[in-house]
This record gives sequence, structure tokens and C-alpha cells, in this order.
Amino acid sequence: MASLALPFGAGWLWSGSLIGGLTAFVWAGIIRMALLHHVTWSVNSICHMFGARPFATDDQSRNVRFLALVSFGESWHNLHHAYPASARHGVGRGQIDSSAGIIRLFEKAGWATNVQWPTAQRLATLAASPATPALVPADR
Repeated sequence: MASLALPFGAGWLWSGSLIGGLTAFVWAGIIRMALLHHVTWSVNSICHMFGARPFATDDQSRNVRFLALVSFGESWHNLHHAYPASARHGVGRGQIDSSAGIIRLFEKAGWATNVQWPTAQRLATLAASPATPALVPADR
């Protein structure tokens, strides 16, 4: 309830009108929640059907580039399954992982401790064989 009431209250206070409160309720409440849920569901479905598999896993987890920005890097899903404790999932060149940036800031502030960052040696151990298919639908 608070995640809907707070945007409404903030919109009302900011604009001084019921219309402002309702607008904030819709955009900062309902649409925000819908977008969050759709991005989460997309990562957990699309990233198990299409994309690259640079790391060996027992499942069909894959990396999907076009979801990286809206999922804050969580669409680098293959490493998430290969090394779940890793604070960073986008480890390749050009793989944006803003979640890892936030975790690093929290670590520097002392709010996060015992953070596991992937090392080159660990990534080499987890690497998939060259024969691992990429950019093909998962077998069903």
C-alpha cells in the first residue's frame, strides 16, 4: 500500500492538487510496478530461451543484450546461474551492469561487506566450451 500511497501523497504535495496526486499515483505507482514486473519476467523467460551462453551451466540460462539497460545488468543471466554469488554479472567488454556499480558504491560506503567480485581465474574456470551454441533457442 505504501508504494502506491507515497507517490500519490508526494504528487499531491508537489502539485497541490488531486490531479497531481493521481498522476503521480499512476506513473510512479502503477506504471512503475508494471514495468518492474515485466522486466523481471522478461529476464526470467527470454534469458532462458535466446542469447549467448559464455559460461557452462546445467540449465539454459543465457545473456540477452537488449534487456541489459532496463534490467540494470541482470540480463547477463548466464553468469548469474554459473556464479550466483558474484556481485557482477556483466563481465564482458561493453556489458553494462549498473547493479554492480551500485553494489561497489555500497561496499565503499561500508554498507555491503564480503562482496564476491569475479576474478579472471574464476571466469576462466566457468567458461563454456567453444562448442556451446550461442544465439539459438533453448532446447525444450
